[in-house]
Amino acid sequence: MSTTVLIVDDDPVQRRLAESMVRRLGFDARVAENGLDGLNALRAGGEIDVVLLDMVMPGGLDGLAVMTEMRKAGIDTPVIVQTSNGSIDAVVNAMRAGAVDFVVKPAGAERLQVSIKNALRVDQLEEEVRRMRRRASGALGFKDLTSKSPDMDRVMRLAERSAKSNIPVLIEGESGVGKEVLARAIQGSGDRRGKSFVTVNCGAIPDNLVESTLFGHEKGAFTGATERHAGKFVEASGGTLFLDEIGELPLDAQVKLLRALQEGEVDPVGGKRSVRVDIRLISATNRSLLDLVKQGKFREDLYYRLNVFPMTLPPLRARREDIPDLARSFCARFAAEEGKRLRGISSEAMALLTRYPWPGNVRQLENALFRAVVLADGDELSVTEFPQIAAQVEGFDVRIPPLPNQPMLPAGGLEPVREIVRVEVRDPHAMSLVVEDTSEMKTMEEIEAEAIRFALQFYRGRMSEVSRRLGIGRSTLYRKLKDLGLDGDDKSDEAAA
Repeated sequence: MSTTVLIVDDDPVQRRLAESMVRRLGFDARVAENGLDGLNALRAGGEIDVVLLDMVMPGGLDGLAVMTEMRKAGIDTPVIVQTSNGSIDAVVNAMRAGAVDFVVKPAGAERLQVSIKNALRVDQLEEEVRRMRRRASGALGFKDLTSKSPDMDRVMRLAERSAKSNIPVLIEGESGVGKEVLARAIQGSGDRRGKSFVTVNCGAIPDNLVESTLFGHEKGAFTGATERHAGKFVEASGGTLFLDEIGELPLDAQVKLLRALQEGEVDPVGGKRSVRVDIRLISATNRSLLDLVKQGKFREDLYYRLNVFPMTLPPLRARREDIPDLARSFCARFAAEEGKRLRGISSEAMALLTRYPWPGNVRQLENALFRAVVLADGDELSVTEFPQIAAQVEGFDVRIPPLPNQPMLPAGGLEPVREIVRVEVRDPHAMSLVVEDTSEMKTMEEIEAEAIRFALQFYRGRMSEVSRRLGIGRSTLYRKLKDLGLDGDDKSDEAAA
């Protein structure tokens, strides 16, 4: 989806010029005739990415007043101020009021394009920083998961309802779709906001350590238990426990998990008494638990205990509308981390990313943007930075060179051993220290003569340059040339002069 620029200007001529220029630059444009109309458009919650705001407008709401009202309303859309007065005082006042850039009328197309891209980059980076802070503090909310996909919107509406209670939630979806992010948003929007959020990857725990990891153990309970361990249930008490890949739990651990959920208490390995816990449980899986139940690999009673409030996250290929926002967000974050001054992603590269099916979902998109940012040499990501993706999408010319043909194995199985012939590649500028005929070291006189001959050829007979590079005086150089029987004069130097 294209970037939308809101143009707020009371001058109809300047408004039409700015709108035409914005559209020529490839952005969508909306217009407002005064400050009040501009504020109403922003308050309506439409998809406005940048505001191009006139500083001087009649009606009581000039540019500074509009930015003041935006701050009061919590609207953090980046603002580019434009005015016919380019004084230092006007610039300082605009920046203090919250503008990210300042242009003087009439702004050229190139200058305006740079301002818009810079404003988008700053806004995306600031939003990413705010999102990461909220995630670290356990306050990530559904506003941080803004989506333009109807399927994703339905999932988030369900998640918002589940956040109002402590009902067990089961999130299903392919690997990499963002199940943990949704779980954090559920926690950050409920009564346990800011409390502990403990993640357990059930598929990464060895079978013999599942019980100890989840429920804890006492010191000396088994070989290697050198100290007491509280366990993830106790660690998450008062907060949220997120059990990822719940379908990978072994059957014996499923029995104890069911009891812990029903009774609200856990029995540490080697412990003499149960420990009460108060947790909000959110489970996730990339496999169908119902199919696992039918196959006898998952307990039916545990399935019904977990599957109280199920929701399924759609894969990224089913919500392509979200790809541009996700890509820009990743680009801003990785550019800041890697110290790259990137203004954004080109329209052609964004079209490529939108058309690719992304079998690895959001995780694959994130990794692709990370690689592209590292590879980037310019100020904008292009198709060149996505060679693996472009090679798999029809209509894009960037291709990965094919691998060399591998020799076919014979019918017997193993490839026969072939003699390896090593070819030595000699540097034409390298000077050998050994006489080829006798394999003996060259004398110093021979090495010196060869170096002088090479320098004469390399610097095309320019005697001043030869003597300077060899580190000897010109009189010494002429004497050595005479001893070697070589002609040397200053014709080349005269020509160069």
